Amino acid sequence: MSNKFTLFLSLTLIFGATAVGVLLYGQLPDPMPSHWNAAGEVDGYISRFWGVFLIPLVTLGLLVLFLLIPTIDPLKANIAQFRPIYNAFIVGFIVYMLYVYGLTLAAALGSRFNMTQMLLPAIGLLFLGISFLIKNAKRNFFIGIRTPWTLSSDRVWEKTHQLGAKLFALSGLITLVSAFLGETGLWLMLAALLLAVVVPIVYSYLLFAQEEQTK
Repeated sequence: MSNKFTLFLSLTLIFGATAVGVLLYGQLPDPMPSHWNAAGEVDGYISRFWGVFLIPLVTLGLLVLFLLIPTIDPLKANIAQFRPIYNAFIVGFIVYMLYVYGLTLAAALGSRFNMTQMLLPAIGLLFLGISFLIKNAKRNFFIGIRTPWTLSSDRVWEKTHQLGAKLFALSGLITLVSAFLGETGLWLMLAALLLAVVVPIVYSYLLFAQEEQTK
């Protein structure tokens, strides 16, 4: 996916979703639901203005950040090697954020559903997208599993990301299944995510220590 098409598609999605929110503005309550507990029940509210505009603004800000990263990274040449995959992840992340936005609007309009059960499949797909991204990521300072040990060695980076990609893929699959387990599913997803985050960090240190011993 090219850089220009990524920008065009992302902005189209963000402004299109915002337009829907503006069109529905008069039908939305004030305040609107804004937070849900582990059981998927509303437990927090926000003013209608921010309910309509906050997620689009945050998403737009993240888009700017995502597009800025490849231009400021000292290892930008490495990012260029997997830039089409990175661009695809950006669009996927935008879709995820706007899915959350759509659920928020639907809940405000009176639709009854369990937010946790609706979110978990999307989070599972997001984890699968992260898995594919880090599997292909080359050493850089912003994208991937960045520890002092992965950043110091291409070998440690590659091996750590191979493991990390598998663990995030597993977390994604577990999260997809957890959508059918009610409130328990949320805790199962968090446990899987913790595993995918912590294990590669420890593994990268062990690889680096092993590499240092062989010098």
